[in-house]
Amino acid sequence: MAGGRTLVLVLALLGMACLPVVFALFLCFDEIADRVACGWSEWRDRRRERRTIARLDRDFAADASTRDVDLTELDRPDRRPLELLAADLRRLGRHRLAAGGRSVVWHRSVIEAYDDRLRAACRALGTVEHLAELTGVDREIERVRVEGLLAAAGLGLPTVDADRRPRDRRA
Repeated sequence: MAGGRTLVLVLALLGMACLPVVFALFLCFDEIADRVACGWSEWRDRRRERRTIARLDRDFAADASTRDVDLTELDRPDRRPLELLAADLRRLGRHRLAAGGRSVVWHRSVIEAYDDRLRAACRALGTVEHLAELTGVDREIERVRVEGLLAAAGLGLPTVDADRRPRDRRA
């Protein structure tokens, strides 16, 4: 019986020692629950971001056209920014595609400027092009090939869809 009283006494003292902890848990339960919920939410968001990044890495690692791009070439001080080249290509591409009513000299000048910007974008992205060496239909084919390579590298250029023709401003 003395062992039972000792056990009860020890449990009572332990209960009294833990009583402040129980009160603190009772009074701060909402804050503790909030911290647990926020921690769970942050863990879930980090996990989702890691999965998204891993999926993007897999998608971009499979693209052979962007694998060989030398990113140090983009930081040269004498190089024109790629954003300006892209803006020029879009603007000149629209002029090139909607050349109705313009003179032949104007149209050739626009095409030469467009090809010049294509060559600059290819140099910036490390893409091989042969626009300067070709003429006629071969140059048109090379232009389409280079536009495709630049589009695959992430540079969106204006193209003519089969169901959408450029609008004539005179109509």
